[in-house]
Amino acid sequence: MSPLRGVQAVTFDVGGTLIEPWPSVGHVYAEVAAKHGVWPVDVDELNARFAAAWIARRDFQHTQAEWFAIVRDTFGELAARLPAAFLPAVYRRFAEAEAWRICPDTLPALDALASRGLRLGVVSNWDERLEPLLRRLRLASFFELVVVSCDIGFTKPSAVIFEHAARKLGLPPQSILHVGDAEREDATGAREAGLRSLHLDRRRASAPHDGHIATLTELDGLLAA
Repeated sequence: MSPLRGVQAVTFDVGGTLIEPWPSVGHVYAEVAAKHGVWPVDVDELNARFAAAWIARRDFQHTQAEWFAIVRDTFGELAARLPAAFLPAVYRRFAEAEAWRICPDTLPALDALASRGLRLGVVSNWDERLEPLLRRLRLASFFELVVVSCDIGFTKPSAVIFEHAARKLGLPPQSILHVGDAEREDATGAREAGLRSLHLDRRRASAPHDGHIATLTELDGLLAA
């Protein structure tokens, strides 16, 4: 019997799963910095420093102030040269569709799952920019449910955000599959809340029967089995 037999709905993480900053966080930061008179900036260094700042975050609630702190950490000593208008400007920039790209496997996967009649939703650690961004990227129409941590007051991997999604869908947790690129926040968090889960890891070879997938397009075959 398929381990995904009986799934009626699929929820997705967003950042790193359905969409990603484009061409990169560092490119977007450097672009906005240049518009505010701070250049040249080493994009590769910004990307490395952003990755380190993201890993070092603790109890991140996705508030504007917390994002501003991440940006300052990313710029390091250069942060002192950033004008006051820069931080709000870069925050607004990431609300625009042009700062993101839809991952190549996203639309084929969503189309296939919707064609099967599966109910689709989003469960994401994000802020007030997410729902407008999904509309701008023309992804919102796929989802009957968008659960954002800033509205719930809890972030993944807390069971609360997953339980809220299950209640909104009106389904038992075990009939919902959650998919995301963060093993702790998405795969483990969803599983501990009673949902089924798959960890998306595009860097590895496909191993769909051990709780991992390498591409979203694997979902259609797994849910058809």
